Amino acid sequence: MTIRRMDNVLVVVDDLDAVITFFVELGMELEGRSPLEGRWAERVIGLENVKQEIAMLRTPDGHGRVELAKFHKPVAITPEPKEAPSNTLGLRRIMFTVDDINDVIARLRAHGAELVGTVERFQDSYLLCYVRGPEGIVIGLAEQLG
Repeated sequence: MTIRRMDNVLVVVDDLDAVITFFVELGMELEGRSPLEGRWAERVIGLENVKQEIAMLRTPDGHGRVELAKFHKPVAITPEPKEAPSNTLGLRRIMFTVDDINDVIARLRAHGAELVGTVERFQDSYLLCYVRGPEGIVIGLAEQLG
């Protein structure tokens, strides 16, 4: 076997506090937050003179993590278009299974989130939707039916 598990997904952000609040409202738990810099980090990510702050959040079951990084140096680059459509190449969203999709949407809307499309039923299995949160981060929500 070559893979033991998927450890985390990295999201580079500008407003670290707002994005942490968004993911905590979703139900994730903040594991920690700290500065990150040094030659070892620069060599790993292929950038020089790096100063960043990172936060690690985990799902309640402890199996999934989202790492957030705020770059102070070098300044993060904004992709174009800023709110890319779902068919744009690259990583488009992170999917989470939730207990009550409508409750989660309502709670996230209080933090500026908006539905990308609509909540839809997939056969008799799931209610599904995409939500755009702070800084254009798109998450998928899935509520298992039955």
